[in-house]
Amino acid sequence: MRISSLRLQLLAWVVLPLAALVTVNLWTSQRNALATADLVTDRMLVGSARAIAEQVAMADGVLDATIPPAAIEMFDTGDRDSVYYRVETANGRLLTGYPDLPEAPQSGSIEASYRDHPLRLATLSHAVIGAGADSPIEVTVGVTLAGHDAMVRRLWFSAFAQQLALVAIAGVFVLLGLRRGLAPLIRLRDAVRSPERSDLDPVEVPGAQSEIRPLIDALNAYMERVRAQMAAQRRFIANAAHQLRTPLALLSTQASYALRESAADQRQEALIALQASSGRLARLAEQLLTLSRAEPGSRRPRADRIDLTEAARQVLETHAPKAIERNIDLGLDETGPVPVIGDGTMLREMIVNLVDNALRYTPAGGTVTVKLAAIEREGVLTVTDTGPGIPAEEREQVFERFYRIAGATEEGSGLGLAIVREVVENAGGSVALGDVAGGGLKVEVRLPLAAAEDGPAGAVRSPVR
Repeated sequence: MRISSLRLQLLAWVVLPLAALVTVNLWTSQRNALATADLVTDRMLVGSARAIAEQVAMADGVLDATIPPAAIEMFDTGDRDSVYYRVETANGRLLTGYPDLPEAPQSGSIEASYRDHPLRLATLSHAVIGAGADSPIEVTVGVTLAGHDAMVRRLWFSAFAQQLALVAIAGVFVLLGLRRGLAPLIRLRDAVRSPERSDLDPVEVPGAQSEIRPLIDALNAYMERVRAQMAAQRRFIANAAHQLRTPLALLSTQASYALRESAADQRQEALIALQASSGRLARLAEQLLTLSRAEPGSRRPRADRIDLTEAARQVLETHAPKAIERNIDLGLDETGPVPVIGDGTMLREMIVNLVDNALRYTPAGGTVTVKLAAIEREGVLTVTDTGPGIPAEEREQVFERFYRIAGATEEGSGLGLAIVREVVENAGGSVALGDVAGGGLKVEVRLPLAAAEDGPAGAVRSPVR
């Protein structure tokens, strides 16, 4: 059965190994108790045999064996043991006792069965002065094992009680320690579940151990990411609501005007304007979605290997019809592959916005050039155009969302360069604006290279027509 409580798991990991050690210790204690009982019983047997042997003496030329009461009473432990003995001369003549009592070796004791009772026996050899050939005599004493076994049980139960008390006391102290040790986790739970927490503020748990601190840091980092995502969503909703209000109102007005017009040419003109407004609204919605995806925390970080040269070539091929329609010279200068690491979709969208802005603000007959090169450890993407450019004092402001230069005649949402900065910064790069000789704007994007690349000696400009 799987234990779901951390406290019970920790308690089990402490108590169960301790219980296993106690089991081994109890087995050892039982062996020690048995050895102790054997030793005590053997000492009593030898002592009883010695007391009997010392009472054997010559009386009127006859060897007399008298059994002293103390030799028997020393086995009276209250366990009703029976004592058997035998005294015989060196030539095997029985002086007293039980003639069929088994004989034990003089070097130790044995266990044997006698009259259907297990006995422990010991034999002692003793010299008697004046006994002649009858000396030395042998005294064998045996006792039943009731007292012996009772001694083993008492010793083992005493050890068992001590071990059981040890496990119980250890369990109590472990529980107290777990309660104190897990207190920071309980405080962390209470802090997270507290009804007073209305925001995703960082959680602080005073006194948290070093093992719990990484969990708290990870939780706070996760809440920080959630806050960033929620903030990005709120900004996107606010921006979308603000920017879509005017285009939607214009669409409604144009649709109403088209419905009221009865003349075919005026209705056609209104429908063309409605179609153009719809296209601008679709572009605005697309850029809003791109900006939302480009914001930190709105997407899971990706580490695609992207060749900026190939991505730029694909973007220019897509925008070639628009350039041809406006008679703009759209070209690509490249020095070979420029591999970078980042979100492939967003990096392509960055190039799309740079090229779209350049084409939008470049007058007919102008030039737009996209240049790529690997310089040292950076991939450099440069987009130049022959448009009106951007005044130096406004070059930082144009990266703000929905900012448009005063007097600009071209229609736009003011999101293109904001998207570019978000994408570039997320990829660990930088973007800067500059002048072009003869007039125009240069946008330079620098991104870390995925790997060191040596470009060819010369650059090639590929016009896209």
